[in-house]
Amino acid sequence: MTDARPRILVAGHRGMVGSALVRALTARGDAEIVVRSHAELDLCDQQQVQAFFASERIDQVYLAAARVGGIHANNSYPAEFIHQNLAIATHVIHAAWQHGVRKLLFLGSSCIYPRLATQPIREEALLTGALEPTNAPYALAKIAGIMLCDSYNRQYGTDYRCAMPTNLYGPGDNYHAENSHVIPGLLRRFHDAAASGASHVSVWGTGRPLREFLHVDDLASACLHMMALPRDAYRQAARHGFLNVGSDDEVSIAVLADLVAHATGYGGTIGFDPSRPDGTPRKRLDCQAIAATGWRPRIPLHDGLQDTYRRAVADGLLPAREPAPAT
Repeated sequence: MTDARPRILVAGHRGMVGSALVRALTARGDAEIVVRSHAELDLCDQQQVQAFFASERIDQVYLAAARVGGIHANNSYPAEFIHQNLAIATHVIHAAWQHGVRKLLFLGSSCIYPRLATQPIREEALLTGALEPTNAPYALAKIAGIMLCDSYNRQYGTDYRCAMPTNLYGPGDNYHAENSHVIPGLLRRFHDAAASGASHVSVWGTGRPLREFLHVDDLASACLHMMALPRDAYRQAARHGFLNVGSDDEVSIAVLADLVAHATGYGGTIGFDPSRPDGTPRKRLDCQAIAATGWRPRIPLHDGLQDTYRRAVADGLLPAREPAPAT
């Protein structure tokens, strides 16, 4: 008897989003999960991608693979950010269509929206203004991914869907001192400060920008929910070709720094460096469309930060602290 379970490719399974999708799909237990490391399959290599889809019977794709990073990384490597993300999207989406994959979910980013978009940002704000310069190359690659999915759906009748998550955090993030996103970057900085006994931590920017954060496990649940929607229900909700996915809450960077300090046990003072870029002043997603389909986030920021920090230390992503000397 053959296994009737669908074969689902999670592209980017070692990243934060991809690993969360693998956890969620594994917990659901109704599919054969297919993964490949970068060494086994370079998604920027068109021939490798074509050969993979030709040899594997893939029924669904979660396209979570991407070149990602914070403000510093986006500013330092704009060519890699646009080239690699465009290559991943074009190679995987085209090969999926060529080899009969009817259902695919493309993961984008809230940075696709104009820098000064009306808040909270609705899906129809796409392409209505200038992008945030610090991450425009990455944003343009993600916009291209949306357009690819929409174009293949219109021309070939595929069922390719798109999720635009807000700022993410959670297990499996990158804790590089310079190239990480804001939450792992702050967790690393405050963790090191607490371990060394530093009395002061300086945070990039003014502390005034407002940000919305979503735990990656909440995003994974939203992705599985979106893929399970009947096609007509998804199309009715995603009238602009994609759905925002957010926490429906926001905090200032200054408040976030306080929360991170508490999570890491740092007890010193916190300052801000206005000579460093703030990025977009405010970025909160309007998530009424996905909420109307029955999905809601479940993990509050305070609890999510505590759990993320605990896991990062347990997994060795942040160095364990030496016990305090006896007095």
